[in-house]
Amino acid sequence: MSKVLLVEDDSLLIDIYSTKLKEAGYELEVVSDGSQVVDTAKTYKPDLILLDIVLPQMDGWEILKSLKEDESTKGVKVLVLSNLGQKEEIEKGFKLGAVQYLIKAHYTPTQVVQEIEKLLSS
Repeated sequence: MSKVLLVEDDSLLIDIYSTKLKEAGYELEVVSDGSQVVDTAKTYKPDLILLDIVLPQMDGWEILKSLKEDESTKGVKVLVLSNLGQKEEIEKGFKLGAVQYLIKAHYTPTQVVQEIEKLLSS
């Protein structure tokens, strides 16, 4: 069973994505505070991190940078799921090491799970 770390601060979205990911057979850990993500990733050892950008304490850009600089987490696939959809932001996500960048408004939760399945099977 693949492990997904969901990084999201919106409780409604946490509920929706938690339900969808568990239904799809993923083991799930949720973090809503940006400052806890790197430590949680080190101990939980997820196969994929679903990362929001706008978070309390530490934003997704800092988290992504920290994950990719750390030996124990740099190999983890990171899928950015954000409302930030400017070309510069998307490019920044890929430059910092994200394997995929999805804009929340353009994907249903079911489609996001399908993208995760693609990434984890490749």
